[in-house]
Amino acid sequence: MLEKFLTKTSFDSQADFIANFNIKVPENFNYGYDIVDAWATEAPGKKALCWTSDRGEHVDYTFADIKAHSDRTASWFQSLGIGKGDMVMLILKRRSEFWFAIIALHKLGAVAIPATHLLTRKDIVYRTGAAGIKAIVCVGEEPILGHVADALPQSPTVEHLISVGPLVPDGFHDFHRGLRNAPPFLRPAHVNTNSDTSLMYFTSGTSGNPKMVIHDFTYPLGHIVTASFWHNLHPDSLHLTIADTGWGKAVWGKLYGQWIAGAAVFVYDHEKFTPADMLRMIQDYRITSLCAPPTIFRFLIREDLTGYDLSSLKYCTIAGEALNPAVFEAFYRLTGIKLMEGFGQTETTLTICTLPWSEPKPGSMGLPNPQYDVDLLRPDGSRAEDGEQGQIVIRTDNRIPLGLFKAYYRDPERTHEAWNGGIYYTGDMAWRDEDGYYWFVGRADDVIKSSGYRIGPFEVESALMTHPAVVECAVTGAPDDIRGQVVKATIVPAAEYAGRLNDALIREIQDHVKQVTAPYKYPRIIEFVSELPKTISGKIRRVEIREKDAKNDE
Repeated sequence: MLEKFLTKTSFDSQADFIANFNIKVPENFNYGYDIVDAWATEAPGKKALCWTSDRGEHVDYTFADIKAHSDRTASWFQSLGIGKGDMVMLILKRRSEFWFAIIALHKLGAVAIPATHLLTRKDIVYRTGAAGIKAIVCVGEEPILGHVADALPQSPTVEHLISVGPLVPDGFHDFHRGLRNAPPFLRPAHVNTNSDTSLMYFTSGTSGNPKMVIHDFTYPLGHIVTASFWHNLHPDSLHLTIADTGWGKAVWGKLYGQWIAGAAVFVYDHEKFTPADMLRMIQDYRITSLCAPPTIFRFLIREDLTGYDLSSLKYCTIAGEALNPAVFEAFYRLTGIKLMEGFGQTETTLTICTLPWSEPKPGSMGLPNPQYDVDLLRPDGSRAEDGEQGQIVIRTDNRIPLGLFKAYYRDPERTHEAWNGGIYYTGDMAWRDEDGYYWFVGRADDVIKSSGYRIGPFEVESALMTHPAVVECAVTGAPDDIRGQVVKATIVPAAEYAGRLNDALIREIQDHVKQVTAPYKYPRIIEFVSELPKTISGKIRRVEIREKDAKNDE
């Protein structure tokens, strides 16, 4: 399959990759027909999805199965009047119906809007109104059903509520009954052009309502690098990306690039993450490749890994937040596997990454993906030198890269603010070393300005993570009358330190940071908490900590 889209499929160096990597984009590309249905024709019995749950269920789906289920879903959606350009929200956790529904929507030329199950009534009302959503497909359980039903009176564009079960209350269509009664699917004429919108994500910023990121039908091809080269997948791989389907990372690691590479996707449908359960999944199902945010790896390395047979696991990648070197070193010591870091956004595909032929530098995001013309800019717009902090940008004046978003839907002002003058501004700060590797500093809004110093949260967090009392941490700037801001560390302590969360431990941690990094960066304030505020994707919400501190300072 890969040969259809690449002029060259194997590379032995970054220089070779930069010089020879090229994606051939077909006219009117449609992932449903050109990937899923193509595999169903070429290798109908090939495993596509290995789905299991914490309820003891397990189903293997071949590409022929995925085609059949997505065709029936598309046919039933057609009977409800869903077609080209219609907006459909999918609140499906890790249920297998997510794959049937999103492929069906692609086949109809409709727009899929994956969403987290943590949305409240207010969130759903905002999203339906902002995007003009026509239908909502959701898991049939509380409180999801209640929030969706409660939002309906203030969601005039919504014509259909669909439940995949187990509960199907009044006012909701029964997804599975609809599929059973669906007539044979007839492919619509003129489904899409490459520039039509196929996918939308609501992504939260530091202020204001969430932005609506829209991608066109070529977006899945941008994830060839994600799966075939960063995840290092091949047709015999069984890949696990730990992500809820409401997060953009799900299509990064549980759908697009993986199936182009011919790999099978492993899904563990669980309610609560437990490191031991995840390790058991890797062991029992012989998973070969794993991708997860740093939070997951921080918990995995605290387990007794000698109690599991992880011999099938050959390759691990990490994204979502910057990787603390201490986590890299610990995982490598315990497994012999080097974590290969990557960076990207909801607005992009994989932008900076460590690929198989590159030696990872613990704590570095890696090298730019040649799909993107990546650079670092100072606040005045000039190019940052090696070793100097700057904002990560993508230059688009010569070409618009495959995988970059189209716009923020119905928001030209925000679009222009982020993407203007032939440059897309990511809002993330980094520095570049003499070998061209990029090192994450933090969101532009997260950088701490204290007594004239600019301090990146990540470098302080990396120092904190080398202390045995620290399981997780978030570094933020706290208001200070004299210094403007001071460094604050919010720490989840190790269980063995529960009895000594006192001033002596705080001083010990502060002294430790002074020894590991520049003394002026040490946290003057340390707060111990049971957990950190996070998004559904596992990213730490430093903005929530800052807002709480600002409120307490009033």
